[in-house]
Amino acid sequence: MKHWTYLLILTIIACTNPQQKANRPDTLDSNPVTTETENEYEQEILNLNPSYVHLLDFSDRAKAEWTLRDTLLSQLSTGKKDWDKLTSEEEALLEKYDEVFEDIWDILGGGCSWYCGGGSKEVTASSYLKSQSSNNYEPKNAHDLNYKSAWVEGVPGYGKGEYLMYTFEGKSPRITEIIVVNGYVKSEAAYRDNSRVKKLKVYLNDKPYVVLNLEDKIANQGFKVEPIGNGNREDWKALETKPDWTLKFEILEVYKGLKYDDTAISEIYFDGLDVHCFAKGTKVQLADNETKEIKSAKIEKLEKVIHHGLVRYKFESGIEITATQDHPFRIENKGWASLKPDKSKQYKGFENIEKIYIGDLFLTEKGTDKLISIDFLEGEQETYTISRLRYGDNFIANGLIVGIEELNY
Repeated sequence: MKHWTYLLILTIIACTNPQQKANRPDTLDSNPVTTETENEYEQEILNLNPSYVHLLDFSDRAKAEWTLRDTLLSQLSTGKKDWDKLTSEEEALLEKYDEVFEDIWDILGGGCSWYCGGGSKEVTASSYLKSQSSNNYEPKNAHDLNYKSAWVEGVPGYGKGEYLMYTFEGKSPRITEIIVVNGYVKSEAAYRDNSRVKKLKVYLNDKPYVVLNLEDKIANQGFKVEPIGNGNREDWKALETKPDWTLKFEILEVYKGLKYDDTAISEIYFDGLDVHCFAKGTKVQLADNETKEIKSAKIEKLEKVIHHGLVRYKFESGIEITATQDHPFRIENKGWASLKPDKSKQYKGFENIEKIYIGDLFLTEKGTDKLISIDFLEGEQETYTISRLRYGDNFIANGLIVGIEELNY
């Protein structure tokens, strides 16, 4: 085994908090792809093209695959099937449609995400279309984490100048990514018949911030930005006194619908920092072999976060540890692994990371320990963040070797 130096033994929930480029929402810069001017009379504003475009599939074929997934999960939960005896096709199906998602319309699932640390306080709009039959088009639909609903502006014409306003508490986790699901994506017909946004102007605390150039596709379109939010998080009481801050999304240009001039946005949601942790009470063993609770340990960078949506791992030896799903653990014959490898890849040194499964052998300070169950927890917990160690990229939490979460910035 690799020689592990300067390991901390934590019974904590340890989280990430990278260094900031700014500490206040209204002083953050964005990271543009192009720089343009909206018109010759306005101040120059940054234009962003999507960092990625992930196409969405709500076809009858995809819905049939989700039905197969649900049947398979039911068989596994009732013991009719064994996790260790799944066919390659069944494993591929569960890999494609993760079990943490409720159905085809669920955007984030029950796993850990930026929303484990909070989310927006309120979503309002300049207007919205009146309800029709059982369908409503209220602003809350643009942040319900469900692909099937949508906000539709409610003024005559194509809605240019209409907007959504997201309000965040001062203590809210910081945002590093804005994800837009453009148009009314519940069906191909609804998408094409209604208008979609071509350019979306973003205001940070009512000041022009950036313009998002959206593609005309049924997709998640991600836009990377420098951290937005309050960066000084060491004094939690002071953080709680910070004022609310806002992001406004204004329609500038549209792709015209085939039948309607109503412009729709299915979802605007976020990803970011300050939510990747171990739980309060975790014990850490320092380099001098002294063991302390995480909140009392002398670590180079330690911060407090209120977190929900955690997961508890239970092991054959009786050890338990509570963490977020993207926290890296060292696994025998795998190397680093987590429940959410796609999320863990944002951390330095974990670009090539495997997935955790029940039955995996976790490396410990004394050898290995077999994972026997994974429980998803409800409610909020006080957690602490290890954002940096003086030496090394790992520590020992409750006897298990785990990685620190320093972002790739």
